Amino acid sequence: MLKMYLKIAWRNLAKNKLYSLINIGGLTIGIASCILIGLYVSNELSYDRFHKNASRLVRVTTEYTVNGAVSRDGGTGSMAGPRLAAAFSQVASYVRIVSFEPYAIRYGDKSFVEDKFLYADSTFFEMFSFPLVEGDAKNALNAPNKIVLSESIEKKYFGVAKALGKIIRVGGTKDYIVSGVAKDAPANSQIKFNFVASYASRANANQPDWWVHIYHTYFLLHSNQNLPLLEKNIAAYMRNQKDLGQAANDYLIFHLEPITRVHLYSDLNGLEPNGNITYIYVLVVIALLILCIACVNYTNLATAQSVSRTSEIGIRKVMGSAKWQLFLQFISESVLLNCIAFLLAIWAALLLLPLFNQLVQRPLSAGVLLNPLAIGLMLLLFILISFASGAYPAFILSNIKLIKVLKSGFSFSGKTGSLRKSLIVFQFIVSVFLIISTTIIFQQLSYIQHKRLGYDVDHVVVLPVDAVMREKYRSIKEALERTPGVRSVTSGAEEITNIGWDDEITTATSPSATPMFVTAAPTDIDFVKTMGLNIVAGSDYSLSDWMQLNSANNNRNPHTTFLLNQSAVKALGWTPEQAIGKILYRSGQKGIIKAVLKDFHFRSLHEPIKPLIVFLDDGYAHIYQCFVKIDGKNIPATLQVLGATWRSYVPHRPFQFHFLDDNYNTNYHNEQQTAKIFSTFSTLAIFLACMGLFALAGYITVQRAKEIGIRKVLGAEVMQIVMLISKDFIKLVAIASVIAFPVAWMSMNSWLQSFAYRINVNWWVFLAAGLATTIIAILTISFQAIRAANMNPVKSLKSE
Repeated sequence: MLKMYLKIAWRNLAKNKLYSLINIGGLTIGIASCILIGLYVSNELSYDRFHKNASRLVRVTTEYTVNGAVSRDGGTGSMAGPRLAAAFSQVASYVRIVSFEPYAIRYGDKSFVEDKFLYADSTFFEMFSFPLVEGDAKNALNAPNKIVLSESIEKKYFGVAKALGKIIRVGGTKDYIVSGVAKDAPANSQIKFNFVASYASRANANQPDWWVHIYHTYFLLHSNQNLPLLEKNIAAYMRNQKDLGQAANDYLIFHLEPITRVHLYSDLNGLEPNGNITYIYVLVVIALLILCIACVNYTNLATAQSVSRTSEIGIRKVMGSAKWQLFLQFISESVLLNCIAFLLAIWAALLLLPLFNQLVQRPLSAGVLLNPLAIGLMLLLFILISFASGAYPAFILSNIKLIKVLKSGFSFSGKTGSLRKSLIVFQFIVSVFLIISTTIIFQQLSYIQHKRLGYDVDHVVVLPVDAVMREKYRSIKEALERTPGVRSVTSGAEEITNIGWDDEITTATSPSATPMFVTAAPTDIDFVKTMGLNIVAGSDYSLSDWMQLNSANNNRNPHTTFLLNQSAVKALGWTPEQAIGKILYRSGQKGIIKAVLKDFHFRSLHEPIKPLIVFLDDGYAHIYQCFVKIDGKNIPATLQVLGATWRSYVPHRPFQFHFLDDNYNTNYHNEQQTAKIFSTFSTLAIFLACMGLFALAGYITVQRAKEIGIRKVLGAEVMQIVMLISKDFIKLVAIASVIAFPVAWMSMNSWLQSFAYRINVNWWVFLAAGLATTIIAILTISFQAIRAANMNPVKSLKSE
């Protein structure tokens, strides 16, 4: 019997080629989208779960107040790890990780500038599951000047030779012995590295500090039970510490985040930018909506197609077929069609995976699909789709009354017609919602890209500065300034697009003086000029300011000057004009306010502008970046000359650079990625809705062929007939728009709240989305309507 059902099902598919193609195509797109998004979601949810001790690993984050204002940070001071591990028996071990500047690495005649350079405590390879292929995990980082390489780095520098025991030079000044080689960190790890050097190798490794939050601290707990209680006990412990240097009403506490939740659930970045669980939910919803649209298409077309199957149903009923037999017949057609679609979807997903990897910027592998759990989920999805799309048509068709079929055939009236309209409304709700959401996301991204930041990121070349270069920085700077096409040169600790140095300032030196925490930027002269900053009061740094840094009173009373932004001056209770000449203390160092800068965005637009202090860095001790402003007239030629100058003055380091605006864009990586994904799958959803609408309009015109023929005989124009067929669909689009508008507004308004600086949601976006959807629907229907309107009425009326 099953063989007969499948045989009949195949004949029906072959008989109605266009509608079978639309159904199979729609389901293929829907299922392939689910598979691809499923691969991405699986990858995101798997972050850091490969560690053997993943359930007991936690990240330590910081929360503190200054004058009652709460701040949070993903890093900690150097003291958090050892002090808390000694105080709490629940902590089995700790590790501090410091991610440092790109270093110039040299071995023999091979020299490269490498990123992902970490310093870590000796427990690093014992706590985390990064297997060593050479060396011993316990002793790999237990002494100064030891370093572990990744396998890919070993191959890059040593080829097929073993790196263990070899000496490499780091930063042009320091030699390290290779004490181990680790397997490359998995793609789903927040901690990625090319080099891990021993923590004891750092110059200030033994300097205790609570407030310099550059350390990523992790605990390995004996048990993951009662984390809230441990946090509470840590908070109580910290409130009893006497070496924090805080006002009586302020506090410094630490929170514990399970390592498996950091990537998606934490709003504090770590060693790499976090994902966002909200975006995961959005992607899952989009995948399900696309699949629902495909299923809706099948349901609508299956019920519509029954118009041409009334004779078959009637004969089967006359011959004694029971309801369950008819139900099995129609559900078998659904299963066969879905089986074809599922196989095509798997093939399409494998084919499109490289493109999808580029879209989501993840190295996703199809091997995950061979996982028993993945196979089980796909089988479950197949069963659900087959019954979800086929059950209702099968139920409706198997329950048709014999006398009704033989007397008047099957029509869309009553409950069937209402359901069909409801399903069409659902499709257009999804389409309108996605159009509005995609438009607003792109508007916000455009706003970010074109907003006046308060500085100029265009044509600024960023070059690294290391210890060797600091010793002769002045001569390197002068050589770069002489390069044709270069306008100015300056330097700083961090790029202006993402300044994160925490510092404190006071207006008095007494112990009772309340400090104000600020962001700080150590720089060179010409910083304001190179970055295009605006001064609202006072004057810019000059060479004389630099020369006077350590000249007063034989270095005992250095003449130091500061630049503050408007937010800092306002927080101190001054106007810009009042601030000029005021004495200020930065971490105890006395200086005079020389100028007030107009506020500019030195962090992501997700955050409001905070107080900032800019100061000249004596001796360039904290200078890690050099910024070269070029005129942009002939960029390749200018870069070529810059490269030649660089090789002359910095022979130990390859000429590697990037542009400042590249890093600015990385601040909004998640948003840009979401916009691309939204636009891609929104287009697919709208396309699927149009496919179903096209096919459904074709069936409706067939059902109303006699009515159209009579109207033509009575003198109706083509446009009148087009509007006759289209008006019902336009009403459904209007209903869908009314429902979709508030849902889209609430969703997008909630998303925009994550930005401190954002667009206003304009009413015309909703109107445009509704009109666009209406136009798309009319164009889709018009083909079938015009075709029906141009048919010879004799053909449709001759049977009457």
